[in-house]
Amino acid sequence: MKRVFIAGALALAAATQAFAADLPPAPAPMPRAPAAYVPVAPAWSWTGFYVGMNTGYGFGNSTWSQPAASSGGFAVDGWMVGATVGGNYQIGQLVLGLEGDYDWQNIRGASNTSPCFNLVGAGLGGGCATSSNWVATFRGRVGYAFDRILLYGTGGGAATDIRSSTATLPWASATEFGWTAGAGIEVAITDNVTAKMEYLYADFGNSSCSSAANCGFAAPSTVSLTENMVRLGINYKFGY
Repeated sequence: MKRVFIAGALALAAATQAFAADLPPAPAPMPRAPAAYVPVAPAWSWTGFYVGMNTGYGFGNSTWSQPAASSGGFAVDGWMVGATVGGNYQIGQLVLGLEGDYDWQNIRGASNTSPCFNLVGAGLGGGCATSSNWVATFRGRVGYAFDRILLYGTGGGAATDIRSSTATLPWASATEFGWTAGAGIEVAITDNVTAKMEYLYADFGNSSCSSAANCGFAAPSTVSLTENMVRLGINYKFGY
């Protein structure tokens, strides 16, 4: 009986091997599908040219001086609105740029202190008045970018018209050049639109009101003007 069992097992093993030899080879495994491609958006850059608009408020001081008397500083202030053009170049997180702007403004103020009081006492009224109708700046900018937020310092040249008059006499106007410096923050709202808030200080030096027909004085008067500007702006940047 034992011999019969062993013989049967051997016969079954031989038959299984023969059957397996006749089977076709197993198919190769199917290749895996490639992972879906997800494009990576390029990092946003401040590099590019831009144009924009700005508006704000200007306030400062003016002084009328003569060899023997001075009005002392008196306040001037008013609103402004204008246009901006510029360009930036980003290196890592460092942003270098140039910016120019031209604003219409309506800042003015007056003093009735001596020597201006003397004119009021003479019946002319109004005292010494200083005003300005426009201001322009051309500045360099150096900033540090936190992705779409830019903190920057700025400085360069500035120009304005210093208009001076006493009482009801006509205004004497002179274009004066000076310097300006300040700082600001700019934020990218979209890929092409940025908004900024900045502060600038400008010193335009001295103008001369030398005509008695304008200033009421026989001797020339020196008229100085300094201005603080707080402005909001929106720019359109070309390129991404």
